[in-house]
Amino acid sequence: MTAVQLGDGLKVSPLGFGGMALTPVYGGIEPEEGLQTLRHAVDAGITFIDTADVYGAGSNEELVGRLLKERRDEIQVATKFGIEGNPADGYTGVRGDAPYIRQAAEASLRRLDTDVIDLYYMHRRDLRVPIVETVEAMAELVREGKVRHLGLSEVTAEELRQANAVHPIAAVQSEWSIWSRDVELNVVPAAKELGVGFVPYSPLGRGFLTGTISASDLGENDFRHKIPRFGDEALDANQAVVAAVREVASGLDATPAQVALAWLFTQGQRLGISVVPIPGTRKTHRIDENLGALSLQLGTAQLERLDQAAAAVVGSRSADPNWVSQGREANPATA
Repeated sequence: MTAVQLGDGLKVSPLGFGGMALTPVYGGIEPEEGLQTLRHAVDAGITFIDTADVYGAGSNEELVGRLLKERRDEIQVATKFGIEGNPADGYTGVRGDAPYIRQAAEASLRRLDTDVIDLYYMHRRDLRVPIVETVEAMAELVREGKVRHLGLSEVTAEELRQANAVHPIAAVQSEWSIWSRDVELNVVPAAKELGVGFVPYSPLGRGFLTGTISASDLGENDFRHKIPRFGDEALDANQAVVAAVREVASGLDATPAQVALAWLFTQGQRLGISVVPIPGTRKTHRIDENLGALSLQLGTAQLERLDQAAAAVVGSRSADPNWVSQGREANPATA
């Protein structure tokens, strides 16, 4: 596959892999099963692997570290700092101070069993610390050779501009999909202006856009119960979005997942920005299915159908508005 250039000269595969899927956040999983999934992703040409220190309380980084030990030269690894706690059990806080960043980076390097992190993200914004101070601490890691490129997750357009003035930002990571389009208003235009690439997480709507999720499918410990649009009533109403994706997929002899990913690739082209989605999965055949989106073309009528469905989505993508850029842009006083 032809590599895609994000920002700051970082080149990655056109589709990445989101490691959060290989943690207990969606139910239990055996490490060996997760490692086989990661190996298959790299065999298939996906070299951009995304993890975070909070995923599985560090266990996901350790799993990725086992892959790196085998195939480090083939992989661009991204990880993140800033969230304390565990997605499955609940988060306890966010930190962006310099001492914490250094401590987190050293711990991630140990768990990943590597000398350098290719892309190091601020996972969430610590509103108590000016973002320029957070990015300066991250930039120090670049100068020391422990990190190659810097990224930011769920930042506003203004936060991105302030950060990029301190050190070039290679990528912004945010939820972005057919049913989560708020970043298109301000964040995506700012990233384009600055030459920053975009890495959409949850490009399949945390599995919902694949057409395989209903309220009864979510286990008791599934963290999606905490997301407003996954509430029983909202989830039923949002089946209209899935219906539109299925309709388009049927006309193209494709799957809903392929349509959802192809929509993001097309949207990146329409908006003039490099886009590398990072869907996660536990099943190797889903990796092959997702890669099929790279050759799928959506026409004008199909895009209009998907746009219409997206406009009718019910429920927020986050229970805490300040947790994501959408909330802070709606309430600048919190930024």
